[in-house]
Amino acid sequence: MTFAQAVTDRTRALQTRLCVGLDPRLDAYRDAAHLREHTLDVLEAVAPYAACVKPQLAFYEALGLGGLRVLEEVCAAARTLGLPVLLDAKRGDIGSTAQAYAQGWLTGRHAGAALTVNPFLGFETLTPFVDTARANGGAVFVLVKTSNPGQADLQGGGISERVADEITRLNAQEDAEYASVGAVVGATHPGDLAAFRARMPRALLLLPGLGAQGATAAQLAPAFDPGGTGALASASRGVQYASGLDIRASVDAARDFRNELNSVLS
Repeated sequence: MTFAQAVTDRTRALQTRLCVGLDPRLDAYRDAAHLREHTLDVLEAVAPYAACVKPQLAFYEALGLGGLRVLEEVCAAARTLGLPVLLDAKRGDIGSTAQAYAQGWLTGRHAGAALTVNPFLGFETLTPFVDTARANGGAVFVLVKTSNPGQADLQGGGISERVADEITRLNAQEDAEYASVGAVVGATHPGDLAAFRARMPRALLLLPGLGAQGATAAQLAPAFDPGGTGALASASRGVQYASGLDIRASVDAARDFRNELNSVLS
């Protein structure tokens, strides 16, 4: 089963469009062992409310080799729980380097079934990522219009639209409800969601910015297809650190986000 199909099946079965980000910050914990324990506990506790899980690679890399071991455990635990894994790494490079990144983060026990990628070096740099994802039943999520305010320096003005059109071209090569090339479109741009949904009809949209960055579920309906599929609303800090390190608060936050999204789409 492909990543896109697994996420869509889980959305329909569990009625959840929530992507839970896991961004473990060492300064929130006593030590690395405490970080590991809490991150795995949050993952297990919120799994019933999540369509997929999105570890942010930077926080694991910051811990060195020990952090990569934690990442491998997170990926293994997610797979055991039936949660598709989307690694947020925003990788992008040329030629053999892009191929190495694709091999490193789309295959193996430490890797995700999907990966965020950066197209800034040109569309040809997407090819190794897309090919590797397709060969392994995975997916890539290409940055189109990100959630941060500074995105306006380089995005928009026709550039985001050109990237969106390339995603549509790539997905035309596949015969599936949702294809292997998705798009990152910030939930903080609610006025753009309908246009990007229409422009990329067979792309899963990853919508970062729910919660801590200010986006609300009520704004996100235009990103979804009829039936409430086709998009994943991502919340990280707003779940993992909903109230300090309180696991119960993380569960409540994940459930509330799920319910808010469902109420908007009902």
